Amino acid sequence: MAGSRGCEQCGAEFVPQREHARFCSVDCRAAWNRDHLGDRAVDASALAWSVAAMSEATGRLPGVKVWDKPQARAAIEEAVWWITMVDATLVRHHPGVYDAVMAAQAPAERALIEQTLAGLRFVRNRSGRDAGLGEVIATMDPGAGNRRVTGWRWKRVPDPALASLPPSGQAWEMARYRAYQAHLAGHTIGETFGRAVAFLSLTGANAATVTAAGGARQPKLADVPRAHIRGQGRSQSPGGHAAVW
Repeated sequence: MAGSRGCEQCGAEFVPQREHARFCSVDCRAAWNRDHLGDRAVDASALAWSVAAMSEATGRLPGVKVWDKPQARAAIEEAVWWITMVDATLVRHHPGVYDAVMAAQAPAERALIEQTLAGLRFVRNRSGRDAGLGEVIATMDPGAGNRRVTGWRWKRVPDPALASLPPSGQAWEMARYRAYQAHLAGHTIGETFGRAVAFLSLTGANAATVTAAGGARQPKLADVPRAHIRGQGRSQSPGGHAAVW
């Protein structure tokens, strides 16, 4: 999908399987973590704070007034930023826990979570380059059946302009775009955010526990509770996914 990059631990060239990959192997990742181990309590606290901020940003959405579209778009943009920030933090600094929680999902659910998060990265990048989220959100006027912004839906959008990006960047952004078109477009804001927040909250909780208990130790799958992300204290969408209503 993208060109090779250098491992941050040993310097060897490798082809990344995800866009945030930094190491060529589990051994290099563990060695880097040992060499850069900081205050475990501070690390766990910072992660917990970030996850809480993400949950607060998405949790505020049902109370946002649908007739105030600029405010609603700003609130959605903030939620997208927090979700993608927490996701990137977990992938970069807690990859073992991230992979273990992801592997504990059923195959179809795992693919859906991965593609949902990739699609939200596309939204983040598009809102950063263009004028907000107006081009990707289908807003609706207030009505009896449309009183919450979480009921707004993601639009289908044309192919992104990628000429300014290097070849590797174009490949990653096209992957994000395809994920957006396949798994966000046509779906509601609440459904999308609910799925992402449920997974990231579960992963963050496990990462904080592992950090506090074992520092740089990379967990095995057995270390992570096999709790499915569905039903993590949220309402269920018709498809069975947790949703932010």
